[in-house]
Amino acid sequence: MSQYKKTIQQILSGQADASIKFGDIVSLLKHLDFLVRIRGDHHIFTRRDVAEILNLQPKGAMGKAYQVKQIRGILLKYKIGVGDHE
Repeated sequence: MSQYKKTIQQILSGQADASIKFGDIVSLLKHLDFLVRIRGDHHIFTRRDVAEILNLQPKGAMGKAYQVKQIRGILLKYKIGVGDHE
């Protein structure tokens, strides 16, 4: 199983939001065609067909749990990568 599939499976499961590496989140979003702009430690992700903007910051080497929940909501709402984790 690829790292992208593992990461998307972790995000969509909702069981380990605080234990997902920030680097894995960034790699996954780039893989899913999100564009990233970096200002300090703020990583701002946009995608043409997604109305929301994701503004993510690391918590040490990990992603913040509430931000992982936001990502999950967007992936499910727009059906981005949802069928890819099986």
